[in-house]
Amino acid sequence: MLELTGSATWVGLMVASTTLPLLFFALAAGAIADLVDRSKVLLASQVLMGGSAAAMAVVAIFGQMTPGILLGLGLTLGIGVSFNLPAWQAMVPDLVPRGMVASAVALNSVAFNTARAVGPALGGVIVATAGPGAAFALNAASYVGVIAVIARIRGRLRTADPQVTSMSNAIALGIRFARFTRPFRMLLVLAAMFAITSSVVQAVLPSRTEELGGSAGTYGLLLGAMGFGALVAAFTRHGVVSRLGERSVPTTILFFGLSGIWLGIAPTTLMAIPALMLAGACWVWTLTTTNATAQLMSPEWLRGRTMSLYTLSFVGVVPLGSILAGALADQLGAGRATVLLSILTVVLGLAGPRLRLPALGEVVTPEFTEDRTMPPHVDTEGGPVMVINTWEIDVAELDEFLEIMNEMRRVRLTTGAYRWRLYRNAEDPHRVSEIFLCVSWEEHLSQHRRIDDGSAEIIRRARSYGTGASPVTRHLVAIDVEHPEDWEPLLTAHEEFHQVDGSIPLGG
Repeated sequence: MLELTGSATWVGLMVASTTLPLLFFALAAGAIADLVDRSKVLLASQVLMGGSAAAMAVVAIFGQMTPGILLGLGLTLGIGVSFNLPAWQAMVPDLVPRGMVASAVALNSVAFNTARAVGPALGGVIVATAGPGAAFALNAASYVGVIAVIARIRGRLRTADPQVTSMSNAIALGIRFARFTRPFRMLLVLAAMFAITSSVVQAVLPSRTEELGGSAGTYGLLLGAMGFGALVAAFTRHGVVSRLGERSVPTTILFFGLSGIWLGIAPTTLMAIPALMLAGACWVWTLTTTNATAQLMSPEWLRGRTMSLYTLSFVGVVPLGSILAGALADQLGAGRATVLLSILTVVLGLAGPRLRLPALGEVVTPEFTEDRTMPPHVDTEGGPVMVINTWEIDVAELDEFLEIMNEMRRVRLTTGAYRWRLYRNAEDPHRVSEIFLCVSWEEHLSQHRRIDDGSAEIIRRARSYGTGASPVTRHLVAIDVEHPEDWEPLLTAHEEFHQVDGSIPLGG
């Protein structure tokens, strides 16, 4: 793009093109990754990306490439990326035993983020030695191997939670999980801010190379330095992350910012090389940790959607940072733009500890007791559903009860409820009712299946409060007066759910 236009803004748009579609498709892609056969999603997205890369190769080889065509094919590839990433990251627990999930997630994150740093370096070398057509052709050929591997393992991939729900409700579930799970929400904020400030390094590097008096070969050398740093980081990640603990992400962000400032003020290519090596290492240390943390925080049935939110918060925001960096480079120069945005990265690193993110080794993954089996239920229609749990509360235990109800609120809203409130009876202030709503009866039954061990413990603690026979639960289901449902077989199955997962006992 730089050769075609000579514009840093166009280069920024090109860097953004492969990830910009995430802003529009990531949420839907995450829901599809949880609701549809993941192998089909992966195969379709890989074919789309491979086809886009092949088209780039053909157009470049025949000398017909224009800025518009290159940008359009980049956007097409980006659509494939949007649907590939959530399904790819969500499939990791399908491929390894339960006890190895944490290690597999970290390894997948290392591979992914190292490749993101090393890949452009290899591409830069190929472009410098054989031209862009050869680079595009080799990229297209690489998809054949990926498609073959997915086809081989497709029988081991599964949908974590076979839900009968609408796309809009599936997306809303993922958003509510992020909203009411503070550590995950703070992780998304940090990732988005890092994406805005850190993207300047790669977005304006072609223009910065020209400022240093370099050629396409110099650009490949600088990308190679960043890729080398990334490779070193891949082999040192465990030691660095373990030693820094909860300070790991803020520290690596801080040093990424310092390396960017170094790159922006470096007077020669020789001085820029170590800056990019440090940037590549900090890039991998930061993103492998945040990516693995996001996956481990996520319940299995929701992992496609939570990872789409993480992908959206970082990869989807990178285009905005790239466009901003390109525009600043056109106005101020590539070096000054790099320094300015890197200073903001340093500020982010210094402020990072205030977000109180847990260390990777301290992340508690939502677990489901393996011997807890859920009874089958009769499929039916109906909704919305209102669930009312009522306690008779002694005044002396009210404060403790309200604390546990705040935790119950999070449990309900992250497992399927779309509204939750706590009410006190006006005639009898000792009677307190928890009321939450689900969009349908099917969604409420799915909600029972989503109660992990930690949530079940919170419910058990809530059940310990109250006097007499409290608490008790009631279910109110909206009725289609023209076509009422047969509820008898359904109610029997639902009662079994309450007996198995520790929910509030059914009442009158």
